[in-house]
Amino acid sequence: MIIQALAFYMFAGIAIAAGIMVISARNPVHSVLFLILTFFNAAGLFVLLGAEFLAMILVVVYVGAVAVLFLFVVMMLDINFAELREGFLQYLPIGALVGLILLVELAMVFGGWHFAPEAAKSGAMPIPSPDMVTNTHALGRVLYTNYVYLFQAAGVVLLVAMIGAIVLTHRSRPGVRKQDISRQVSRRAEETVEMRKVEPGSGI
Repeated sequence: MIIQALAFYMFAGIAIAAGIMVISARNPVHSVLFLILTFFNAAGLFVLLGAEFLAMILVVVYVGAVAVLFLFVVMMLDINFAELREGFLQYLPIGALVGLILLVELAMVFGGWHFAPEAAKSGAMPIPSPDMVTNTHALGRVLYTNYVYLFQAAGVVLLVAMIGAIVLTHRSRPGVRKQDISRQVSRRAEETVEMRKVEPGSGI
């Protein structure tokens, strides 16, 4: 138990510190690297809880795909950070209002659990024996039965984020050459390929 407690505090401490560095690092590449470190430590916490499937999904999907994609996008996009900082004060009241609303909602959720603990017990599902179902089976049954609409909503959020990333990448910028699909398709072989007859001994 002592080893598990020490491992928990180690993973949790590193995850919290890395999460703080994600939002406080000035270099966006460093922020993505700290995000990867946060994911790894969160996976370690899932392993301590006995949720090996969630730990594997977190490492494979988030570390192996999402975080690496973020890293490449941050390195490829020509982001003017000076311009972003200029508009910080303009959007500060809206951001503060959104943060206050989220804080009130979290306070209501945790306050409801504190003042009405029977509500959590009534909404909880009976936990089957570990010998009856596997970790993946139990997770899939809960996710695709009770939370299927929330799962679909998360997919919509990811779709909107993907569309936003595409719009940011393909915005019109002076001096940047873009691919013209219709021009490439309409090209003929005579315009692109030139056949020449090379006499023996006259080559390079």
